[in-house]
Amino acid sequence: MTNVLTGLCGVAVMLATVVGGEAAGIRVRCEKRTDPPRSRISVDAKDLNPADGPFRAVVRSGSLQKVAPPQVATGDEVEFDFDSDPDDIAAGATPIGVNFIRGAVVGKILDATGYEVANSTVNCRTRE
Repeated sequence: MTNVLTGLCGVAVMLATVVGGEAAGIRVRCEKRTDPPRSRISVDAKDLNPADGPFRAVVRSGSLQKVAPPQVATGDEVEFDFDSDPDDIAAGATPIGVNFIRGAVVGKILDATGYEVANSTVNCRTRE
């Protein structure tokens, strides 16, 4: 009986840890334009623990990868933009090449230690 109760207590502790811990959410959006050529990616995360920051975003498409400079979360959220448009780069977007997007894009959020707290893979739409 003691072994059964010990086992049940262990399961209860594991469940409480899973239910009590909020996982970070991530949304990755991307767009490739052909005329004029442009690549644009947005990586937004929520439900972050601000104490784990500052955070970095990493985007990968094909063999290309780019890392955004670290950002401190506002509340429990952080947003990163990657763009090939000079005006958006001047406004703070991390620069990427016009042909950066090559099919799907993987977006990741890393905490201050480099631990991956969220990731998502999306297929980018192409516009003219």
